[in-house]
Amino acid sequence: MHDFHQQLDELARQSLLRTRRTVSSAQGPLLTVEARPYLSFCSNDYLGLANHPAITAAAVTALGQYGMGAAASALISGHSAAHETLERALAEFTGLPAALGFGSGYMANMGVIGALVGAGDTVVVDRLSHASLIDGARLSGASLKVFPHNDTQRLDHVLARCGSGRKLVVTDAVFSMDGDQAPLSELAEICARHGAWLLVDDAHGFGVLGPQGRGSLAHAGVRAPHVLCMGTLGKAAGVAGAFVAGERDLLAWIMQRARTYMFSTAHPPALAAAATASLAVIAADEWRRTHLRALVAQLRKGLAGLSWQLLPSQTPIQPLIIGDNARARALMQQLREQGIWVPAICPPTVPRMTARLRISLSALHTQEQVAQLIEALVQAEQVAA
Repeated sequence: MHDFHQQLDELARQSLLRTRRTVSSAQGPLLTVEARPYLSFCSNDYLGLANHPAITAAAVTALGQYGMGAAASALISGHSAAHETLERALAEFTGLPAALGFGSGYMANMGVIGALVGAGDTVVVDRLSHASLIDGARLSGASLKVFPHNDTQRLDHVLARCGSGRKLVVTDAVFSMDGDQAPLSELAEICARHGAWLLVDDAHGFGVLGPQGRGSLAHAGVRAPHVLCMGTLGKAAGVAGAFVAGERDLLAWIMQRARTYMFSTAHPPALAAAATASLAVIAADEWRRTHLRALVAQLRKGLAGLSWQLLPSQTPIQPLIIGDNARARALMQQLREQGIWVPAICPPTVPRMTARLRISLSALHTQEQVAQLIEALVQAEQVAA
């Protein structure tokens, strides 16, 4: 029997052993973690909706009507009126003809890629794309090709050399560990020229970017029959689940062939109702995005003089590159001792020697809280020097 003990010890020696900490409060800028209060810059709750009263109330009302579980896959009897309402609302919100709900973004990416391509086809992936896109491409049976991050010239070259079969390009819209954005207009144009589909993972742009938070495609002004959008509902939307939106025939085919959709119990109707309520809040509360942009500017100005590199991101994801794994974890621990929780992200999630603090901002953070983080990091750098 394989001995994992030595491998776990080796992960610990390299400062790569992952652990969990138990949160005992609702999500927000202030968290109670193992009986201690923290100022949190950890979560993907970019608009501060995870504990919004109107969204919670929608879930409670739906619980009274539908109960808790969906009890079957969507194609059997798990597709409730709440799911149907959400899918229609998502299509309208994104400005695309149709939407299809999934249990998570990981399941959506895995299912969509496997439904669109297989043996004899080609998937071309941005090098920094999310693990779910990489895994979906690998498991699809299609030939997998990788192009350098946001290198549209190289993508054009790769697609030009693809032979027969279907072609699918997949990319994050906002890259989860760097916070930068894909050149979606150029990608869509290149894909159209080479007869390829483009699947855009908008997990970290949905709700934050575009008019009324309608997402990265709306932000870039991209809408075309060969472009699909995957968005998650557990980040800026504050709930759970995911969706894919695009042309009706394409979505109908995905529903027939996406194994992660066909063979999973539908997510609870109450979550679908909560997500529908969240869309209304996202569209109405422009102040959340305005305040978020102001916090991003404040943080970037405050950390501009540090020797640690702050990657060029205009999104709520603000990565501070530390380099060495142990140093990144030590800095995380130093901040925790001051009651500030910022996660250290180490390989294999990010490339070797690019361990970082991944600072995530929320519309519910105050300027005073961001100033507290800036001061703590400035002091930490002075100590390290």
